[in-house]
Amino acid sequence: MHASAARIERLKPRTFLPWLFMLSGDVQGLFKGRTPLPWLGGAGVAAFMALYLTTVFTALDERRRHTRTPPLALAGLTAVTYALGIGYAGDWLLCFPLLSLASGVVLRGGRRKLGLFVLVLSGSAGIIAGLRGGPSDSLTVSYGTLLSGLVTAAILSLFETVAQLRATRQELARTAVEKERLRFSRDLHDLLGHTMSVVVVKAEAVRRLAPKNLEAALGQAADIEAVGRQALTEIREAVTGYREGSLATELDRARSALDAAGVEAVVRREGPPLAPQTEALLGWVVREGITNVVRHSGASRCEIEVRSGVDRVRLEITDDGCGVGSRATGTRATGAAGTAGTAGAAVAAVAADTTGTAGTDGAYVGGTGLKGLAERLSTAGGSLEPGPGGRRGFRLVAELPVDTEDVVEAELEGARTA
Repeated sequence: MHASAARIERLKPRTFLPWLFMLSGDVQGLFKGRTPLPWLGGAGVAAFMALYLTTVFTALDERRRHTRTPPLALAGLTAVTYALGIGYAGDWLLCFPLLSLASGVVLRGGRRKLGLFVLVLSGSAGIIAGLRGGPSDSLTVSYGTLLSGLVTAAILSLFETVAQLRATRQELARTAVEKERLRFSRDLHDLLGHTMSVVVVKAEAVRRLAPKNLEAALGQAADIEAVGRQALTEIREAVTGYREGSLATELDRARSALDAAGVEAVVRREGPPLAPQTEALLGWVVREGITNVVRHSGASRCEIEVRSGVDRVRLEITDDGCGVGSRATGTRATGAAGTAGTAGAAVAAVAADTTGTAGTDGAYVGGTGLKGLAERLSTAGGSLEPGPGGRRGFRLVAELPVDTEDVVEAELEGARTA
């Protein structure tokens, strides 16, 4: 069971060789002259052994198992077995269990074919043994023939099933590693993409405010330090796989990032508490959506609305920016907080794969970040729909199903912490 599949494949043909010693009595009879027409008996034994080895080895070879060689060799072995059994009887009837064993090797994939062949073989062997020997010989040969074929097929099928299970386990392990790598790359992309955007915007705010209002500039610098520390914590949590985002925390961060970028933020949330898994997914959507607004939209106003109903929760992020496919990198024509400037060539390069662009037919083509979010929400039974928000701006809509039991647990947890 613990041997490798390759070792099992090497051992299987060898295990069928010792059974040929069942013919040792017939060979001794040939050498001692007790068998009539010894030259014919010798030729029969040689043909039987050659056909037996050919049948077994070709049927256990995966390259030749499904060719015509094993069935043809089995047919020749059957003919020789009946000829020896009918012609000589006695110990020669032991060829029938060997023939049944070989048939179990060849026909182990087809239960009906194997069952019919072994039944016919066992019955005919019992009849021949009864006619040439006696009732006891008939029962012994018939039972041995029936048992040897079925047991051989069962054991070989068990070995092959174990090998297939081992291969499946290895494939599942490789798939799990690939999924974990994909999860980590998505988390790292979302974490660093959002953090870099906030840091760049706040750094530009420090540069603008430093000559005019040193205290405000120091406040923005402190925010940069806080964002950096939080990013380090989140990256550590993402590496260990224990990160669970809070929707309320992400909404607060989104409001802060929008204010620092000179974008008016409007946040509305309605409905009962959500399950932690749902909040984590929606938190990723808020993070990615606000990152795109700050980097690419050129908007002066952004609205975030969360509405949770009985069976579904809906998150919608809209802005009044340049819309889909804009190459704006954060410049503002007007705004109460002034212009935020550009993110710079380095940030633009980092952000190039985060947002989508408009295709030749006007359809929206999502970027890496939005594609990853869409896959996550789809796995959870939800959906993500990015696209233009009317004549102007951009809209991102995410929907997820609500688990009633999780909602009740979230409400109880909120009541305990209140």
